[in-house]
Amino acid sequence: MKKIGVADCQDINVVNIQVDFCVLFESCLGFRIREGSVIIGESRSILRSGTCMTDSQQRAFSIAPVPVVTRRKITGVSAILLPFTTTGEVDWPGFRRHVHRTFDAGLLPAVNMDTGYGNLIDDSTKKMVMGETKAIVGDGKFVAGAFVNDQLGDGFDLDAYSRGMELIESFGGIPVIFQSFGLTRQPDHQIVESYRELAVNCDQMIGFELSNVFAPFGAIYSLEVYRQLLEIKRCTGAKHSSLSRKKEWDRLALRNELRPEFKVFTGNDLAIDMVMYGSDYLLGLSTFAPDFFSKRDALWASGDARFYELNDLLQYLGCFSFRDPVPAYKHDAALFLNIRGWIASGKTHPDSPNRPLADIEVLKTIHRQLIQWEGC
Repeated sequence: MKKIGVADCQDINVVNIQVDFCVLFESCLGFRIREGSVIIGESRSILRSGTCMTDSQQRAFSIAPVPVVTRRKITGVSAILLPFTTTGEVDWPGFRRHVHRTFDAGLLPAVNMDTGYGNLIDDSTKKMVMGETKAIVGDGKFVAGAFVNDQLGDGFDLDAYSRGMELIESFGGIPVIFQSFGLTRQPDHQIVESYRELAVNCDQMIGFELSNVFAPFGAIYSLEVYRQLLEIKRCTGAKHSSLSRKKEWDRLALRNELRPEFKVFTGNDLAIDMVMYGSDYLLGLSTFAPDFFSKRDALWASGDARFYELNDLLQYLGCFSFRDPVPAYKHDAALFLNIRGWIASGKTHPDSPNRPLADIEVLKTIHRQLIQWEGC
């Protein structure tokens, strides 16, 4: 074993630091460790001594294939919860206030997504959602889910997708291509061809990979499919919701190599620090607190170490709310927004799963911790 000592360093080629040091640096100090290097952001004079790993230890230790990108402006897209009244109707005043707060925080509103019950509401409600959103953002941007409600065994329905995308664009929105059984159950080459056909019918679109823990029609594509999606110029980004750091890191590495301007929107509500590695985000978790997500993003852009503390607190909220069954996170979102006084009730769509009301006390505790960040 060989000993190392480092002081006042910015970017050190320290080969193969022992695993326990790696975990400590990444979780506590904001270091990134990549292929045998420690890449230190703003911290200095912290690493004093360590022990190098053997070649066999190195081979067994898998780390991120992409570096941390410090002082980066993060593009935040926040899925808007569609709130409901105690009588089961859409709470339109609450919805409008929530879109306003999200937009004013500097995040792009994303409507008719999973968080907005895009797979459960009817077309007239979707149109009203987009109309209300457009009235708030004006010439600003928003995104909306293009959803095809098919069944297992159905074929890919290009016409239905095209109608949905055209409707979204008529309101000034950018379509997010929700997956469907007909889209994801095809062979890989047909999946790619389907996206190419979809791109012909729009000015711009955002792809979407969805783990089947969120919805039964979801699928995570192979890296070869993802590589070919990067070649579709009108597809300017893609939301990745595998809940796997490894899969998202692989996509970031591929993006960095082939098309750096392409947006990898993390949908990993259990690892919201993926923005450190170059992901942007399209999250359901941010609907709980778009103001604090915006504050966190600003801390990262300015190189402020308080980013880590606020991110940890938001991640605690995510790990609690996105536990099994994952779709019930929308009930926690409604409860949390009600605790904040932002919506009139903690009710959800009647066909959406609920959490036990014992969650309220935990959510109140997290809320009390978050409001300490107000004014910081």
